[in-house]
Order: sequence, then structure tokens, then C-alpha cells
Amino acid sequence: MKLCMIGTGYVGLVSGVCFADLGNEVICVDKDLNKIKKLKKGIIPIYEPGLEELVLKNYKNKRLKFSTNLSDSVSKSDIIFICVGTPIKKNNNGADLNQIYNVAKQISGSISKFKIIITKSTVPVTTGDEIEKIISKKKSKKLFTVVSNPEFLREGEAIRDFIYPDRVVIGTKDKKSNRILKNLYSPLISKGAKYLNTSRRAAELIKYASNSFLATKITFINEIANLCEKININIEDISIGMGLDKRIGSRFLRAGPAYGGSCFPKDTKAIITTADKFKINLSVIKSVIKSNDNRSLLLLKRIYELLNNKVKNKKICFLGVTFKANTDDMRDSSSLSMIPALIKKGAKINYYDPTGHKKEFSMLKDVTFSEDINTAIKFSDLIIIHTEWNDFKSINFKKNVKNKKFILFDVRNIYSSDKMKELKIKYFGIGR
Repeated sequence: MKLCMIGTGYVGLVSGVCFADLGNEVICVDKDLNKIKKLKKGIIPIYEPGLEELVLKNYKNKRLKFSTNLSDSVSKSDIIFICVGTPIKKNNNGADLNQIYNVAKQISGSISKFKIIITKSTVPVTTGDEIEKIISKKKSKKLFTVVSNPEFLREGEAIRDFIYPDRVVIGTKDKKSNRILKNLYSPLISKGAKYLNTSRRAAELIKYASNSFLATKITFINEIANLCEKININIEDISIGMGLDKRIGSRFLRAGPAYGGSCFPKDTKAIITTADKFKINLSVIKSVIKSNDNRSLLLLKRIYELLNNKVKNKKICFLGVTFKANTDDMRDSSSLSMIPALIKKGAKINYYDPTGHKKEFSMLKDVTFSEDINTAIKFSDLIIIHTEWNDFKSINFKKNVKNKKFILFDVRNIYSSDKMKELKIKYFGIGR
């Protein structure tokens, strides 16, 4: 099939490359000329394991093309995926849909034969209705249909999630489009993916409801971890005991820092705004947002306690600063609030992340990036394992840290408390 992906961000690029790898002809479109030039050279704008190899393979085989010409790309394609960003508005917590609607207007000028127009971006309920209105001002409804097909890709696991999805959700009541899209996804359905055809509005809400529920699980286990710390119980026993219940499941029951990234913070706020618009109080999700906002403050308080409130001139090392492992995404990472707060207290911050130096810390005084783990931890008073990269799971702290009185604060519970005790390392985890 001939596909056009509008937007070469996380969703558009990963989905486009994977569709091409399934044998489709795909054009990835972006208005950023520099990004398109780099993609044609095999330079990938995001860190995602396995993505570079797939881009090079499918670009070489000419199944994958890159362009800045939206009109031409749309006219050459049968199925159009809108994959542009929907960030939080600056003046409220609703989703900013300007990019979505601008693309819809541009698409409307390029339709001469029947097109299936799909919102792959995460959008609030009724966005598909608005896209349909915009395009129908210029084109007959016989020439197009608007479908919701939300993505469920985890950063760091995106290619696997595309190839082996739990479900494919198609929001349309148009039988022709449903038949075509079921055929498009048939290679994934044959591998076990559940195919769900719903109304367009239902598909839009499934994405927000799913992310809000996962954010709730993370926040719930973090709060239980707070209780565990007070009554000397290991949170991992609780997580395992709960997760063995098939009604609950073990995923997203790992205590740690606040949730971050491109989805959970944005989507929980956006669904609240949508609910408020319809005068519905989503009190549970509101509580989740509030608890998560307080999470970094609680971890900071713990850090101050570990240092006996003597933070000034302390050498503090962050191992990992992204919101989770296997991604370079810094969006809403708790390190963005924790590091500046520690700097204000007079700490000297050193950090190492496998994805390299972060521009977010460039303007901060007393923040240094190290090129390797051993350099980062060498003279530390306090080492904070912030992100659960595999690189951090077998560090010889006793050998490589020169300060023998250093403290290790493992906010991901990577290490065994008993093992650290044997090594006589001052070790503290979460919910232990």
C-alpha cells in the first residue's frame, strides 16, 4: 500500500519505517528541511534501539522516502497518517491541536481521489470530527474518510511494540476503510494482535484512558512504597504479590521516581481538560497528577535526609537523567527539577547518561557531564541511580569510588540491599 506519514517525530518515523519494513511504500514528510536531509543520510533524530538499521535498510530498498513536500506526498498516497505533535497548551492543560488542524487544511488542498486520513497522534475526543469539518469545507465527503488509529509505542521498545502489538485499534464506521486497514495490519494480526474496530471517538478515548490508567498504577505503587519505608517492608514483595493477581498484572508496578516522558504527563492533563469541558470530574486522575507532581519533592527530601541536610559543596552524581532507559527523551524527567533544586542548595552535580550531554543542563552552574561511568562516580559523596540503564547494573562501586564514605541512593532498586550490606556500602533504595 502507498502510505504517507506526516511528521517524522517519534510516532511518525517509527511507524513509517515499520510499515515500510512490512513491504509498503512509505513517504515520511516533515517541514523541517534539515531533519529530512539528515534522514536521507541515515542520521536519526531520536535515540531508539534498532531504528537506524531499519531506516537504512528500507531507504536503500526504496520502500521508504523522505520529503518536505506535503502536497505531492499526499497526492501520491492512498492512506495518510497525521503524526504531528499535540503538546500541552501554555495557558491551560489542554492539548494544543494547532499542528493537527494546520495539516488537515493542507491535506484538503491535495485530495483528488479517495483518501483514508488517519490521526495517529494522540488527540482529545472529537478531534476527528473537527478534522472532518475542516477538510469537508474544500472536498466532498465521498473523497475522504477520517479515522482514529492511536499508537501504543513505548519509547525504547517501539519497534517491538509495533511488530508485536497487544491490539490494533481502528476508529471508524466506514466499512471500506475498515476493510483496507485490517488488510494493512494483517501481518501484525497474524502474529496475535487483537484487531478492534470502534467508533472514532471511542478510539480517541482508548488512548487517553490507557495512559491514564498506567500512570495511575505507577503513582499507586510509589505511594505504597512511601508506606513501606515507614513500616520496614520491601516494596518489591508487595509488587510481586500484587502482580501475580491476573486482574492486576505486574507491569508498571515498579516503585521509583515520578513518571515522565512524552505521554503520561501530557495525556493525564489533557483527559482532565476534556472531562471538565463535558462537566465530568475525573477525581482519580486529578489525584494521580497531584501525587506525581509531589514525587520529586519527596525524593529531594530523602536526599537531604541522607546528607543530614548538609548539601552545600557535596559532590552528587546522577547516573542517568532521561525519564527512563533506552531513550534520550528528557521530557518531564524528574532530573529536570531535582538537579536545579540541589544546585540551589550548593551541591556540585556530575552526571553520566548513555545518550550523552543534555542541553537542558548547559546553562546551569556547577553541573558537569562525564564521558563515562567511572569518571562520573569517582569523587562522589552521593551517587543517585536515576535511570535504569543496563550500563548501571554491574558497577564496581568499591573499586571506582575514591570517597570511601559515599552513599548510594538507588531510586530504581537495581541492586540488592543485602549485597550492598555485605560490601559495606551505605545503600538506600525506594520502599525498602
